[in-house]
Amino acid sequence: MTASNDNFSSAKPRSGVHVIRAADVANSGGRSKMFEGAATGAGVSFFLVDSDTGEGPALHRHPYPETWIVRSGRARFTAGEQDIEAGPGDIIVVGAGIAHRFECISNEPVEIVCIHAAERFETEWLDGRAGSA
Repeated sequence: MTASNDNFSSAKPRSGVHVIRAADVANSGGRSKMFEGAATGAGVSFFLVDSDTGEGPALHRHPYPETWIVRSGRARFTAGEQDIEAGPGDIIVVGAGIAHRFECISNEPVEIVCIHAAERFETEWLDGRAGSA
């Protein structure tokens, strides 16, 4: 797929180029990291999840869609009434307002990129437990 420069000719960066070094990415618990896009003008936020067997966030929802990309390991995702097992390279998208959670089900850690379609995280925890999502 190619892109024409015409698509970018009138686009102006809102706040320039931002580089966040690995050492400066915020920790969200354990080995996981988080990035909230508001400070850089990015329209997305994300978690870089690195969790062991049995770990994962509690049931929650957001007022925007969330996209998961499994990088390694295996996880079980619950989204609405569906349970989905996913592994490396799998992508799952859950719509706004749908209750969801996931948990590592492999013997090795699971690494997941959790992309939030918002410049700030907004999470409603539904079962009393919190955790990064």
